[in-house]
Amino acid sequence: MGKSEKEKMITGELFDVYNDELVAERGAARKQVEAINALGESHPEQSEKLVKKLFGATGKDVSVHASFKCDYGYNIYVGEDFFANYDCVMLDVAPIRIGKHCLLGPKVQIYSVNHPSDPKLRRNGAMGIGKPVTMGDDIWVGGGAIICPGVTLGNNVIVGAGSVVTKSFGDDVVIAGNPARVVKHLD
Repeated sequence: MGKSEKEKMITGELFDVYNDELVAERGAARKQVEAINALGESHPEQSEKLVKKLFGATGKDVSVHASFKCDYGYNIYVGEDFFANYDCVMLDVAPIRIGKHCLLGPKVQIYSVNHPSDPKLRRNGAMGIGKPVTMGDDIWVGGGAIICPGVTLGNNVIVGAGSVVTKSFGDDVVIAGNPARVVKHLD
């Protein structure tokens, strides 16, 4: 028997976005996300419990401000001392792994999904391809930055506000621009 669409999605193969199982899982995640967003900052302990239930794994001290959005939640793995400011989006078709002591500014977008270049396969968004995103420890992503599918960032990386990160970078750098490039090396 062949792989399920979910297995294809997680392993980075072309998959049917509108598969019944995946549609149902996105619907269940959406309900959890709506509950997190409804709490806002008024009940941080309850919000943290819901985030820990939604995400695949977390460390201690996880804070996600409304209005957060994701596809599945179970493909998001964050270390301890994680903070996502207002209006963050994590499209977690493939795993999104973020290390310890990481800060995401407002409106940060992290995408682990892409679509095929063949227009027939791309029509109506019906087919997707997952590409994991991995971010090390001590990362700070400035407001409005976009992290594209397949990107890996090392430890102690600062991403300038509004940057579009289309390729991977190693440790101890400040990156900025569209596309992002190294603007400074950190000691």
